[in-house]
Amino acid sequence: EALFVPALFGPWAPTVAKRARIRPGQRVLDVACGTGVLAREAALRVGPAGYVTGLDPNTGMLAVANQLAPQIEWKEGAAESLPFGNQTFDAVVSQFGLMFFRDRGQAVREMLRVLGEGGRMAVAVWDASESMPAYAAEVDLLEGIAGKEAADALRAPFVLGKKGELKSLFHDAGTGSVEAATHRGTARFPSVRTMVEADLRGWLPVMGVLLTEVQINRMLRGAEQAIGPYLIEREPAVFEVSVHIVTGEKR
Repeated sequence: EALFVPALFGPWAPTVAKRARIRPGQRVLDVACGTGVLAREAALRVGPAGYVTGLDPNTGMLAVANQLAPQIEWKEGAAESLPFGNQTFDAVVSQFGLMFFRDRGQAVREMLRVLGEGGRMAVAVWDASESMPAYAAEVDLLEGIAGKEAADALRAPFVLGKKGELKSLFHDAGTGSVEAATHRGTARFPSVRTMVEADLRGWLPVMGVLLTEVQINRMLRGAEQAIGPYLIEREPAVFEVSVHIVTGEKR
């Protein structure tokens, strides 16, 4: 919440909510809500006449979300088995979670199941790392220092970068009026070191990869030179990112 939401996730919440066409009075579900930045944006848009539910499997994330917005309903659960009845929501949104679902097709089918007739979904995923040179440079540096397994763990958020395959996933699940639009934006970290150290000490362990302190120090020493050419600003470290937002409707 303190680092990644302002650096990466927060700026996309209004765009995803807009693509979902969230309106006052609607019922909205945020799948894989994390600490709730998108759900909070949805709550602003539905107003007091609507309601928003955020769902995530991580109890720590939900605890933070509840502290920040106790007026929103927060539920623990998995995207592949949503704990809601059929046609419960007018809109379903999700950002930067689909890549990590165990069964993506089942998750999309569940989103459709809980949507009311004519309901709309909007799901954001990261583009391929190759479209974001700063991240591609970090991945290449990591592979040279720690090997392919570590680099693949850092590539994991970018595995749905092929827009055609992404659209097919939603089509095959039964989504109507599927569109996938690519949006360019910026990430803003306090420094390159902060960005890289968060990945090495925060993200990689989540993916089961533990680097040695020697490897971490080598990465931190090399990061500025590797990533620096792709920065728009250096202090704070600002660089371009690319996001696909898939929208669709319940047939």
